Amino acid sequence: MSKLQGLPSGTFGCTMLDTSLPPTSDAISPLTTLQAGSVLLHRGDAVDRIPRLVKGKVVLGILTDGEISHQLGVVKGPFWLEAASGLLGLPHAVDAVAETDVQLEYVSLPDFLAQIKALPMAAQHLLMDMARSQRQQTELGVSRLAKDADARCAEWLLRHAEPDSLVGGLAVTLRERKRTIAAQLGIAPETFSRVLRHLRERQLISGGGRVLGLPNPQALRELAGV
Repeated sequence: MSKLQGLPSGTFGCTMLDTSLPPTSDAISPLTTLQAGSVLLHRGDAVDRIPRLVKGKVVLGILTDGEISHQLGVVKGPFWLEAASGLLGLPHAVDAVAETDVQLEYVSLPDFLAQIKALPMAAQHLLMDMARSQRQQTELGVSRLAKDADARCAEWLLRHAEPDSLVGGLAVTLRERKRTIAAQLGIAPETFSRVLRHLRERQLISGGGRVLGLPNPQALRELAGV
């Protein structure tokens, strides 16, 4: 049986593993095709198999009402999803939703662990250390995402505020697309637009277009918790 060789993925609490398992191996399932929008993983669910994203893109983050409301990142196949959780015997750390149509293969957790145990002891220790580190990074990222979207947007606005003589106080110039800013905040573009609308209704921002006035910076600081 081919052995899984561990490599660091660098983020998202997922251990990136060699994709050299032969298609005929009993350890790996037949290819499964799922449509865009399919929920692939639920945060908090027990891990009983390790999914390998063969093709397509998957969004990782926090799922709310069937949609990723807080985005942690996007991965593209080939990629092993949530392998670190399986290695550590922990539930899934993130929700995962297919951004495009995807193709997946699955390895049962017992088979996955058996192949890891077949590696040299030094390699096993290295994989476990990487899995613990990635899990910690992912949990930290999720905890930050859990902070209210309004608060994170308020903090971002304050951080980018500059004096503007035209508005007679502080203002923020949106030099990037709203989609890009939303990705920096770890939220969906629709959520970012909705938050800006709420802040405008509460008279915490003013104006439109690419320049947003901040008529009440103190109220924004209170909202941001800074």
